[in-house]
Amino acid sequence: FARSFGMLLPGGDRREWVKPIMFSAGIGAIEDWHVHKEQPEPEMDVVKIGGPVYRIGVGGGAASSIQVQGDNTAELDFGAVQRGDAEMEQKMNRALRACIESRDSNPICSIHDQGAGGNGNVLKELSEPAGATIYTSKFKVADPTLSVLELWGAEYQETNALLMRSKDSEFLRAVCAREKCPVDFVGKITGDGKIVLVDDRDISVKADLPQCQPSPCAARPVDLKLDWVLGKMPQKEFKLNHVKLNLQPLTLPAELTVREALNRVLRLPSVASKRYLTNKVDRSVTGLVAQQQCVGPLHTPLADVAVVALSYFDTIGAATAIGEQPIKGLIDPGAGARMAIGEALTNLVFARVTELKDVKCSGNWMWPAKLPGEGAALYDACVAMCHAMAELGVAVDGGKDSLSMAARVGQETVKAPGSLVVSVYAVCPDITGTVTPDLKNPHGQGVLLYVPVTPGQYRLGGGALAQCYSQIGNDCPDLDSPHRLVSCFTVTQQLLEERLLSAGHDVSDGGLLTCMLEMAIAGNCGIELDISNSDSSVIELLFSEELGLVLEVSEMAVNAVCSRYRAAGLQCCRIGSTVGEGAQSMVRVRVNGDEVLSERTATLRSWWEETSFRLERLQSHRACVEEEERGLEHRVAPKYKLSFQPAHIPRPSTDSGVCEPRVAVIREEGSNGDREMVASLVMAGFQVWDVTMTDICSGLSLDSFRGVVFVGGFSYADVLGSAKGWAATVHFNPMARAEFARFRSRRDTFSLGVCNGCQLMAQLGWVASEADMELSDDGAARQGVLLTHNRSGRFESRFVTVAILESSSVLLRGMEGSTLGIWVAHGEGYMQFESEKVLTLVTENGLAPLRYCDDSGAPTEQYPQNPNGSPLGMAGLCSADGRHLAMMPHPERCTLLWQWPWMPQDWRQSLSSSPWLRMFHNAFQWCSQGL
Repeated sequence: FARSFGMLLPGGDRREWVKPIMFSAGIGAIEDWHVHKEQPEPEMDVVKIGGPVYRIGVGGGAASSIQVQGDNTAELDFGAVQRGDAEMEQKMNRALRACIESRDSNPICSIHDQGAGGNGNVLKELSEPAGATIYTSKFKVADPTLSVLELWGAEYQETNALLMRSKDSEFLRAVCAREKCPVDFVGKITGDGKIVLVDDRDISVKADLPQCQPSPCAARPVDLKLDWVLGKMPQKEFKLNHVKLNLQPLTLPAELTVREALNRVLRLPSVASKRYLTNKVDRSVTGLVAQQQCVGPLHTPLADVAVVALSYFDTIGAATAIGEQPIKGLIDPGAGARMAIGEALTNLVFARVTELKDVKCSGNWMWPAKLPGEGAALYDACVAMCHAMAELGVAVDGGKDSLSMAARVGQETVKAPGSLVVSVYAVCPDITGTVTPDLKNPHGQGVLLYVPVTPGQYRLGGGALAQCYSQIGNDCPDLDSPHRLVSCFTVTQQLLEERLLSAGHDVSDGGLLTCMLEMAIAGNCGIELDISNSDSSVIELLFSEELGLVLEVSEMAVNAVCSRYRAAGLQCCRIGSTVGEGAQSMVRVRVNGDEVLSERTATLRSWWEETSFRLERLQSHRACVEEEERGLEHRVAPKYKLSFQPAHIPRPSTDSGVCEPRVAVIREEGSNGDREMVASLVMAGFQVWDVTMTDICSGLSLDSFRGVVFVGGFSYADVLGSAKGWAATVHFNPMARAEFARFRSRRDTFSLGVCNGCQLMAQLGWVASEADMELSDDGAARQGVLLTHNRSGRFESRFVTVAILESSSVLLRGMEGSTLGIWVAHGEGYMQFESEKVLTLVTENGLAPLRYCDDSGAPTEQYPQNPNGSPLGMAGLCSADGRHLAMMPHPERCTLLWQWPWMPQDWRQSLSSSPWLRMFHNAFQWCSQGL
């Protein structure tokens, strides 16, 4: 998940700068037998796998040790820039995964990722305590001018170091060759306890030297005992001094109204919509994402917690959430740290986890620690975090730091507020038990309950309202009673398990009223609030950011829910209900009997979304951004329709001796949608093979396969255009070209191309080919349509609506007339036809069976319901004989109900399986009829 914030605060000689950032947190899973590394043994190979050596991060190592960024040279700053290579990272991870999934044959004895310190750090730690000799000539270098120092210290990414035994080297080389991943055998474990770097690049006889016996004339720029550099380094001593803060009480305008305050708070970047972030990153990739950033019928970026499944065939997974409160830390570093923990847990609480004691967290520190007073503040925050964690029973098991969060601008030093980002994570026993913030029971059927964690406190310091008036204040919210948070967490988890909560959201940036408005905005409905409180002013009550939860429950569950919290020593009070839905819904707020706000939900949403759309105008096609902004005011929940009854389709048994039809899931360098595609095909009953283009180009025959599926992703990073690199591999490799031509000419085969695979099929002429549409037996496959850049000019990740029209497609049989939600994730999906004749042939012959729809279910070219602008809302194409289907949306990421980010409540309650599974079952049935 991402949080972003940005503003300037006055601060005497220095300026406190909350710079706009995006913080991402991720989690993974590992088999228990891979938890422990083997100890290094003499003669083990030291291996580097992944990208070649670049002069990247050399300056980063130096920059992170200076006091203020900007004091170093331009060359050093350039060298500090990390430049990622996602495709290389993926190739490396695929090679590692192939080793790991070999189970007992896994050749990896020990592995270590490369980060700070580069080779000079990772290889020392990997070989400890045995020691190793490393040879510079064995590294692949991307720049031949690299010095030995740069090779040893550059923090270039997308590379890991590992240990393995020589007998397994051929297996690793073969795996890496299949995945096109570089691998270097750079040295040997020696057992002498020393780390030795031999610079043998310029020795002409180096190829004849045994690895552990370097030539006497070879330089040894590193020759150190590991104890000296890892175990017995002298400890630094820091002398920290506190700097007395000149904090002033918060002073707000005397006649400040709730409406005026909201008008400012809802536009603050830390409070406002993050739509400009979430729709440009792939939120559905892997098909294992059970809860991503967006919620509700309009896919509002508001989720509290992220949830991922561990398998396509179970509902066990993991949940993660984050918390950060840097502005409150300016008032009290300890309070800022405790509030970060509190925010993280009140986010995590809306996903089912095993127990609070099972929650672990990572602490990520970003602090200008070397400036006066900041080191002491960092220490205070760390102590506060440790004490709070101990009382909560939550363990910190990792973290990162960046302690150079200051820069010189002219003669002025600008520093970022010290920030602690707490990332919490835990096992999720049921990924379907997650509750989202969007209100789900309009027309008075939903009751809103408020559960404060710090009852009776209404501190405004360090909050969004204070920031909107360029102030900080002198008294900020705090986690006063960790035991009360424990009780709140425990009770809420029990209510989740009993399915008594329909929606929930944490009180955080913006305060109680913002929390409730966000729930209404996400649910696209209205609310009526009636709050009685004589202990505080209206502004304090509604805008204080004290920890708490707001819950939506049914009328029948109100008493039961309230009594559960009260029995745990917590307050739980009824504060409102839902009223109406759609564009005309209203928000009405009464405090102590006086109406303090009456406004349309759509108007409040426009305030909340405005900052995001302003940022979006700087990044996307302006007309598209304005089209989405205008349309959002009138949006309603999409009207889905089913023309068939989805039923659970059990995987056919093989006991009868009938062979399952084979399907090849074909991927290329950069593909990323193969695993979810394999799972969908396995659910339908196919025998599925993972096939790379390397396999095809090496002579693998497709004769035994009934189907091929070209999966989504970014083949060759799509740097030349969508799937052009992949298509070139087919066109210019005689073996591959002949194999695919033979497969397509068979009448007993089918093909499916999704996203990047759709682009490939268009390039190859398998769909929208003029010869195919005119049913010419001897017509060559020629490209009739080009998938090009989205009208918005950027990558689009959205959950859209498509209508399925009548067509000859064998994969869509029986689905005609349905209107369904589906994921899209592409940057080049606009269908540009070669000529009007081709477009006419496609439409007149029913060869565009999938159309993007508006909320009423009608095909549309309107953005963002049509995310790429394709004519007539075209989202997919099929061949004239129906055997080949190419589509930009991702059905393989919607074959399970929990993969859908939203569906109507009655569907959620009545369906036992996803409608999109029918498509894969159709393919299986078609293949079975010909067996």
